[in-house]
Amino acid sequence: MPSPRLLRRCLFAALSAALVGSAAVGPARAQGAAPAAAAAVSTFSDNFDGPAGSGVDSSKWTLETGDNVNNHERQYYTSGTKNAALDGQGHLVITARKENPAGYQCWYGSCQYTSARLNTSGKFNAQYGHVEARMKIPRGQGMWPAFWMLGTPVNWPDSGEIDVMENVGFEPSTVHGTIHGPGYSGSGGIGAGYTLPGGQAFADAFHTFAVDWAPDSITWSVDGNVYQRRTPADLGGKTWVFNKPFFLILNLAVGGYWPGDPDGSTPFPGQLVVDSVSVTTSDSAAGVPIRGLAGKCVDVAAANSANGTPVQLYDCNGTAAQQWTVGSDGTLRALGKCLDVTSGGTADGTPVQLWDCNGSPAQKWALPAARDIVNPQANKCLDVTGNNSANGTRLQIWTCTGAANQKWTVG
Repeated sequence: MPSPRLLRRCLFAALSAALVGSAAVGPARAQGAAPAAAAAVSTFSDNFDGPAGSGVDSSKWTLETGDNVNNHERQYYTSGTKNAALDGQGHLVITARKENPAGYQCWYGSCQYTSARLNTSGKFNAQYGHVEARMKIPRGQGMWPAFWMLGTPVNWPDSGEIDVMENVGFEPSTVHGTIHGPGYSGSGGIGAGYTLPGGQAFADAFHTFAVDWAPDSITWSVDGNVYQRRTPADLGGKTWVFNKPFFLILNLAVGGYWPGDPDGSTPFPGQLVVDSVSVTTSDSAAGVPIRGLAGKCVDVAAANSANGTPVQLYDCNGTAAQQWTVGSDGTLRALGKCLDVTSGGTADGTPVQLWDCNGSPAQKWALPAARDIVNPQANKCLDVTGNNSANGTRLQIWTCTGAANQKWTVG
C-alpha cells in the first residue's frame, strides 16, 4: 500500500520499563529460523466491561508512554485514564485531546496533543488464528487509529508487523491492511484498502476488523468481507516473517507523515471506541481437526485454497487442510478461507466447499451439544454423502437425522 509512512512503529525508546523489558530487549530473530511453537489452545478476549472512568485490565494491557519522532506524529501517549478509559457501557475509549496540561515535551517542542497506545506485550502473544476488533473510529483530518501486531522479540522491521486495520482521516470511507518486514517496510509495506459502499464513513458505526492467520497465509476482512490474502508469493523473494508469535496493539495517533497534521476542521477530542478485542489461536498450525464418520477428518481436497475446492472426508493426517478454526462470527475456517454451502443452497444434497470468507449465511455454522454441525440458514446438518466412509467422499448438507454420518467432534 503506497503511503509516506516511515518508522511508524519505533516508539520503543520511550516505552515503560515493563514493556522495554518484555518486548524491546533481546537479539533479533535470525532469518530462516524455525517458527516458535504456537501457544496451547487459548482465547484472548476483552469486552471492556467495568465502571465508567476505570482503566483497562492491567493483566491484559500495558499503556505505552512517549512521542514518536520517527514518523513525526504530534501526540504524546500518556498513562492513566485521561486518554484511555472504560465508558461503563462495555467500551474502551481512546481519546485524543488537543491539550498538554502536564507539559510533555515532544520531538518538535511542547506537545500539542495527548492520546493513548496499548499493547499486550509480555501478557499475551498470538501465533495463528482469528484476530479481530470491533471498533468505531474517529473522524477528522490528521486522525490515525490502528489495530495491529508486532513480532517478538521486537527488531522492526525484521521482526515483522501485521496491520489489521489503519485509517487516515482524509479517507473516511477506507481502511487499510498491511504487512511490513525486511525489505518491505514503511511506504514499501504490502497491503490493500477496503472501502465502504455508497460513501459511508467508518466513523458512523461500529465495524469488525479481522485477520485469519495461518502458516504462510494472512487474510483480511471487514465485517466478514474478505478483501485481500497475502502469502510468501507476494513478497518477490523477500523473507516472510509471520510464522511466529506477535502481540497486539491499539492506538490513536495524531498527525504524522501519512495522515498529515490536524487542521481547523478536525474535531477534538477525537475518540476511538473499542467494543471488543478477541483472538482465537491454537496449538496446531491453523486450528483443530474435525472428526466424523469412521474417525476420519473434514479435509480440504488436495490442500487447495482455491475458491470452490471440495471439502471431503479423509484419513486424519494433521495437515493444514484438516486444521479448522471456529470463528467467533460463526464460521469454520481452514487455509485462510471459510466452509461454505455452495451457491448458498438450502436443499438436501447441496455440497460444501472452501470459499473466501464473506459474512454470508452460507458460511455460518452452529455447533450444538448433540455434536451436529448445523447451517442455520438451511436448518440442515453437515453430512457425509451416502454414509460412505471412503477417503474423498464429498461432504454436503442434509436434513438432520441424528445418524453417525452427521456427528462430529471438534478438536
